[in-house]
Amino acid sequence: MNLKEYLKRRQRLVDGALHRWVPGENEFPPQVHQAMRYSLFAGGKRLRPILALAAAEAVGGRVVDALPLACSLELIHTYSLIHDDLPSMDDDDLRRGKPTSHKIFGEALAILAGDALLTEAFHLLTRPDLMKGVSAQRRLRAINQLARASGSCGMVGGQVMDIASQGQKIEPYLLEYIHSHKTGALIGASVCAGAIIGGASPRQYRALKSYGEKLGLAFQVIDDLLDVQGEERNLGKAVGKDEAKGKVTYPVLFGIAKSHRKAEVLVEEALGHLQPFNERANPLREIAKFILKRKK
Repeated sequence: MNLKEYLKRRQRLVDGALHRWVPGENEFPPQVHQAMRYSLFAGGKRLRPILALAAAEAVGGRVVDALPLACSLELIHTYSLIHDDLPSMDDDDLRRGKPTSHKIFGEALAILAGDALLTEAFHLLTRPDLMKGVSAQRRLRAINQLARASGSCGMVGGQVMDIASQGQKIEPYLLEYIHSHKTGALIGASVCAGAIIGGASPRQYRALKSYGEKLGLAFQVIDDLLDVQGEERNLGKAVGKDEAKGKVTYPVLFGIAKSHRKAEVLVEEALGHLQPFNERANPLREIAKFILKRKK
């Protein structure tokens, strides 16, 4: 399959739905909706939504049923980026090559825009006019996945430990905890929730859950490497900030070569969990390979 074309088509599909379902810039109060949409349409890859759609398709589900879920994932992801960039957190001036939200709208409105995006994600998942082909039970399970992956036992918990460990000497198990929660949790939940919406059997769900967990950790290991080896013009954000802030990363703990090998092993393991699936899972296979080679 042509992954580049697949990703473009899916990105256009998700962007179109986001434009329809997220309040417009002129909807009252316009300030917060402008801030929400500024970050939401700043040029993201839509990886998490695409993973959700691909997982639903892999188990025989319909893209139209999984599209609200896909959009909700991007809303949650964007909220997390806005908050991550704040001066009290990572204090970043650039995101995807553009000034971060608080640089444009101020800290207070950036915080509120992030809050609104998170809340809008769950509003979207519970709209009665959407996902009519999905049972209430499956929808509830998917919502549960996203809520847990976003909160203190997932993404927020990983961010807390990331902040707490800055400048500290930590053990490998804690580094894996940080990465698998701060980044990996939402990537894993994208796959799991997509599988649920698509009607996965228990065996299919377990396999895709394992795939998502390995993929999420591999994504963050590569992210660590890009902060050391990447180029700012490709990444759209400053490089070398992890070391400057005293963050413990895979390259810091294990070195460049071992970190690359760690990512390779994680992707190999992720692909192994897809063996029971037919060609419908090919997008998931190609995305795993793409993550290993990504430059931004």
